[in-house]
Amino acid sequence: MIPRIAEHRIRSLCAQFPAIIITGPRQSGKTTLAKALFPDRPYLNLELPDTLERISHDPRGTLYPLRRSGAVIDEAQRFPEISSWLQGIIDEEPKAGTWILTGSDQPGLRQSVSQTLVGRAAYARLFPFVSDELSGNPIFSSSSTDEIIQRGWYPPLFDRPFVPSDWYEQYVALYLERDLSRLINIKDLSQFRKFFSLCAGRTGQLLNLSDLARDTGTSHTTARSWLSVLEQSFIVFELQPFYRNFQKRIIKSPKLYFYDSGLAAWLIGIREPGQVTNHPLRGNLFETMVIADIIKRSEAIGTGERFSFWNAPSSGEVDLVIERGTEISAIEVKSTATFRPELASGLEKWSRLASLPPERLAIAYDGNERFQFKGINIIPWRAFGQ
Repeated sequence: MIPRIAEHRIRSLCAQFPAIIITGPRQSGKTTLAKALFPDRPYLNLELPDTLERISHDPRGTLYPLRRSGAVIDEAQRFPEISSWLQGIIDEEPKAGTWILTGSDQPGLRQSVSQTLVGRAAYARLFPFVSDELSGNPIFSSSSTDEIIQRGWYPPLFDRPFVPSDWYEQYVALYLERDLSRLINIKDLSQFRKFFSLCAGRTGQLLNLSDLARDTGTSHTTARSWLSVLEQSFIVFELQPFYRNFQKRIIKSPKLYFYDSGLAAWLIGIREPGQVTNHPLRGNLFETMVIADIIKRSEAIGTGERFSFWNAPSSGEVDLVIERGTEISAIEVKSTATFRPELASGLEKWSRLASLPPERLAIAYDGNERFQFKGINIIPWRAFGQ
């Protein structure tokens, strides 16, 4: 198993809370990590019909004998009442780190847990790989940037002989036919597929929900509902604009991003790495990959950073603003492999506007050299987490 940087955070939470809920998108490695961290813990997979039937018909008889040893319970959202049963057991045996629940359906899990396990449970999100986790992986090391954009970051694509385009085809089919049917009532699956693909075509861009709804042929309300489901399922996220206006007229619309560049690439019709190179959305896919990498890493470590972007017609745009407590830093993402001084102009304007020293500014680019330009850190995207 490729070591995950989320391991330290999960262990820390296990030392404090009786129950830990590991959520994240399907195929992000939740089960693999939980079983690796707790190899001696009893394992209940609620995807198995007999296990689900057993716990549904006799929850006390299934869970109570495990009150001291605890268990890893996979796909816990399949039995929403589990949190009510665990509440009583935890109150009797409040030992930290006893119950480990995993699930890809965050809305179902969160609703049941929020009602019964407040103060008893903690959440940890596990996303697909980040770059520093893959630094020693031969597939990652030997792949070009365009190959990584197209392959994406899901764990199965780095430890099994999958063709990425075939894997994503099956992944999308499973997600649409299985998960979404439990979350929302989609009458026209082909219309949702169109919406899904149109979202991918807008990754790394300002979100105009009215245009998205119009192009899909649905209402604004439906588009908002569908987008919320994609967010709750850890497929996309909205990056909000930085809230301080510095007496400037700022863009107030969020930007839309996919957590995984490979999924976005597949949805817009890219089936092999060579199609990335000259694709008109290559820059958007590169930006999506880098920004998602930074945000996924922060989530895995649990640093509590806040992310936004800056866009003001009179003073340009900064791709990513990071707030760590009261400290602010900013990152520009450039898909070019060659650094040119004009690439830093946006950050230089931001530095003057926000009164930030240049050492808090960085450019993530597609080159190989790491250096400074006027104090601004110029960093290859693969080395950003190192």
